[in-house]
Amino acid sequence: MTDSERVSLEDVRRVAELSSLELTTAEEPHMRRDLNAILDYVAQLNELDTSQVEPMAQVAEVLAASQEEINVLRPDSVVPCLDRAQVMVSAPETDGVFFKVPKVIER
Repeated sequence: MTDSERVSLEDVRRVAELSSLELTTAEEPHMRRDLNAILDYVAQLNELDTSQVEPMAQVAEVLAASQEEINVLRPDSVVPCLDRAQVMVSAPETDGVFFKVPKVIER
């Protein structure tokens, strides 16, 4: 594996497994090439000198500026929660305490 090829076929298989992707043996080298290209591009970006670049607006600063003009956030207040019995009546399937849902992850 060369320096520009940091991702191995084993890495591709592991990422595919974690992502629940079924790659064919023909697709694995293409995925490896694509992942290595992404890492090469990120490495290029990391070489840029950004010390003189002003940070982009932060959410807190935007909210603080907009607070002067209009209140964008509702006040945080305590309210009663929903009644469990009423909620469970609307559930398609329940054990009385929790919602029952079908299993979606199989391994």
